[in-house]
Amino acid sequence: MAKLSKRIVDQAEAGEKDYFIWDDELPGFGLRVFKSGKRSYLVQYRAKGRTRRFTIGTHGIWTPDTARVQARVLLGRIAQGDNPAEERELDHKAITVKELCERYLEDAKNGLILGKKRRPKKASTIYTDEGRIRRHIIPLLGTRRVKDLTSADIIRFMRDVASGKTKADQKTKKRGRSIVRGGIGTGTRTVGMLGAVLTYARENGMIETNPAHGIRKPAYEKRTRRLSEDEYRLLGKLLREAAQDDQLAKAAEIARTIALTGCRRGEIINLIWPEVDADNSCLRLTDSKEGASVRPIGLPVIDLLTARRPEHAAGPVFGGTIEGKPLVGFPKHWHKMLEDTPLAGITPHVLRHSYASMANDLGFTESTVAALLGHAQGTVTSRYIHTVDTALIMAADAVAGYINGLLDGVQFKRSSYAIDRGSRQAAIDRLFAQAMQTAQPAEPLAA
Repeated sequence: MAKLSKRIVDQAEAGEKDYFIWDDELPGFGLRVFKSGKRSYLVQYRAKGRTRRFTIGTHGIWTPDTARVQARVLLGRIAQGDNPAEERELDHKAITVKELCERYLEDAKNGLILGKKRRPKKASTIYTDEGRIRRHIIPLLGTRRVKDLTSADIIRFMRDVASGKTKADQKTKKRGRSIVRGGIGTGTRTVGMLGAVLTYARENGMIETNPAHGIRKPAYEKRTRRLSEDEYRLLGKLLREAAQDDQLAKAAEIARTIALTGCRRGEIINLIWPEVDADNSCLRLTDSKEGASVRPIGLPVIDLLTARRPEHAAGPVFGGTIEGKPLVGFPKHWHKMLEDTPLAGITPHVLRHSYASMANDLGFTESTVAALLGHAQGTVTSRYIHTVDTALIMAADAVAGYINGLLDGVQFKRSSYAIDRGSRQAAIDRLFAQAMQTAQPAEPLAA
């Protein structure tokens, strides 16, 4: 035992095996001399019934005096119950953002991550989540340790995504491409995804607080594009032309069905015949963004679907080239139908938004429109008494009839259209009001 000084440390020679020189002034502080000649300062202590050693640093970088100061700090923490050796071990094993995301996706695919209404996340949602993780989160934060992330890191990440730092144009399949552009909307949505992953980490004890919580996200412009009546007429003309092309005919029918129902693109592409309830004027979707959903449909839709219904209807309504599978390639067909026209650049979702806007223009209430679209926040659903179902079917018929006329090139005067349907509109309003006063949960309409 001796007080460690620079002279003693410099004179320490390598032996056949490692050995220690302990400081007689500060118990627990010492020097380890390796057989290779390397010398390191350390503290030795007992914790949880075990002898533990914590290396301060290498001689040359540390001097005996600076190492002794650090040793006093460490021994003071140890006296208060800390265990620096264990903390360093855990720190070295700290999970990275990439590892966390992999665990999150694995649990999501096994149904252990809950989404809306406390249901397991849908496969389509997981697919979107995985895209944001692979294209944005892992490239920018994948190697960072989760425990080290700060709110400033999250804000910087959001700005990097928004500015296009992760933009890419990659070939995915034999004929597919993945184009990532970034933007404010992408940055905001991806930070929301990252926040969900970090909440998962907090709930599993990996971190104490979520650094993404409370981050102020920039508002981004919501898509408010809708078709005017003239644009509906142009769309109808383009769809009729596409119907003459064998390659585009089925895509044209899909587009027309979306326009007349306000359904999401995937809901119509993946529609199967058992979900078409023509007798009760509705689509009984077994799966949608909001789960199982009943959508009232108007007579134009029933006519369109009935005309193409086969004798033994079982599979997809809009089947593709593979037996029993829906049509693939609709986005490409959609682009081809509209390219080099004033409608080039609009998405199929514009048809859904336009349907809602048209319903509003025709005087239907917000809750009626929400129910027609199958929104989760809609106050009216198929669980309620049949008079509400009847009112919604009448509303769907009115909206689909108007849009169908526009697609066929009719020049409506909306005031006269409303007068012609005045009695029906009044009946809808009365049924709706009565039903909401006396509504009781009941079984949906019989299939």
